[in-house]
Amino acid sequence: MIARREFLLAGALALATPRLWARPVFSAYPFSLGVASGAPLPDGVVLWTRLAPEPLEGGGLPPADIEVRWEVARDEGFRDIVRHGRALAEAQAAHSLHVEVDGLAPARWYWYRFMAGEAVSPVGRTRTAPAAGAAVDRLRLAFASCQQYEQGFYAAHRHMAAEDLDLVIFLGDYIYESSWGSRHVRKHEGPEPATLEQYRNRHARYKSDPDLQRCHAAFPWLVTWDDHEVDNDYANDRSEDLDPDFLVRRAAAYRAYWEHMPLRAGARPQGPHMRLHGRHDFGRLARIHVLDGRQYRDPQPCPRHGRGGGNVVGEALCPERLQPARSLLGAAQERWLDEGLAASGARWNIVAQQLLMAQLERQPGPERRFWSDGWDGYPAARARLLGAIGQRRPANPLVIGGDVHFNCVADLKPDFDDPKSPVVATEFCGTSITSQTQPQARLDALRAGNPHIRLIDGERRGYVTLELAERHCLARLRVIDNEKKADASIATLAAFVVEDGRAGAEEA
Repeated sequence: MIARREFLLAGALALATPRLWARPVFSAYPFSLGVASGAPLPDGVVLWTRLAPEPLEGGGLPPADIEVRWEVARDEGFRDIVRHGRALAEAQAAHSLHVEVDGLAPARWYWYRFMAGEAVSPVGRTRTAPAAGAAVDRLRLAFASCQQYEQGFYAAHRHMAAEDLDLVIFLGDYIYESSWGSRHVRKHEGPEPATLEQYRNRHARYKSDPDLQRCHAAFPWLVTWDDHEVDNDYANDRSEDLDPDFLVRRAAAYRAYWEHMPLRAGARPQGPHMRLHGRHDFGRLARIHVLDGRQYRDPQPCPRHGRGGGNVVGEALCPERLQPARSLLGAAQERWLDEGLAASGARWNIVAQQLLMAQLERQPGPERRFWSDGWDGYPAARARLLGAIGQRRPANPLVIGGDVHFNCVADLKPDFDDPKSPVVATEFCGTSITSQTQPQARLDALRAGNPHIRLIDGERRGYVTLELAERHCLARLRVIDNEKKADASIATLAAFVVEDGRAGAEEA
């Protein structure tokens, strides 16, 4: 009986294990979603692609693993190949690849490509991080967020790909699960995603954009998510509509996210859990702390009746908002960030997170009102973080964020209501790639009640570039003239300088 059970188990496992498709012949070009790289180290990077000849229909491949060849070269023509190998595009991972290349030289550009059957991928370019502890003259990066596919074309990505950059950081809302907004220029396929296949198809729709592909192929990326990669305004295990099976949906969304991003194997999700936050060092010049502001947070305070998610709440009518123990990052991630900031020897410490961190009174006056889904819904957690920065004094802390769909430059203080509270960090919050925002007149009206805000502008879409050097950081707010035009032009809305050793930005 034991031998029979073992025989049946072995047969079942054999049936469950995908076979190897040794000589694939594809119905269409399999590298339809482009290539990408990310998570750079001094000696290597992650290289990503996904085989998908029919990307909007589940990929269009049989349930078999496919061997893919890859090459890394010092030149775009691949005359000087320095690393090469083979990897399996696994059927269970939607035929995605996450090749962790090592053995590269620090702080230099490389080119890479993939081959499957007779097909050759587009060529991507990537750059390794400087050596640990190395002196670095300059680091150039861009950050962006919020690219609702229906609301505009990705001209911002086309212009970003042409910038002189070392790195791109994407701060969330890479996809949108929902269809919303006005003046759509193109459409999602299918309903709001809830299953793994639906999330895979939604990622494929976004990844199919040629300008987004161009930007991925130009630079290594660091990524984090916000809410729309799963569900609007979700918090930890609570969805906006209080779905009792939400963690099943979250597991599907997290899996599809990992399958479509240049992330290391350590980020591969286990059900509805995925480690996304991490530290990334660039010699002695910069340490980037990438945060996850969704997976571990406490639910938003005082939601609408019968709902989860964000709400505009009055200060006096929502005492829950002020509870000291409430956390946006979760206790473990708070400790991890505090330790990383305290131990950092970098000249610049960038906290890369999803949201506007500065306090923003939505209704100044006696009965102040705040939006509860952002840091204003977690003021005690924000005070802990900014208080710790003020006490530990890591060098030149810069907070970058997105989510709100407008450009904002702000001084960060442990207590925004105390005029004597010191400025401990500088915030640059970027506008959206495409997602629409509120009227500028409404934003202008908020300035009087928020004196720590240096600039607030939502009229145009785009991204922010940062150029870090030993003595200063130069930020440029880059905006396109019209996201509804695929050939939109680019301009600099404003430029700000942060001097070494002095928190707060000054217009350049």
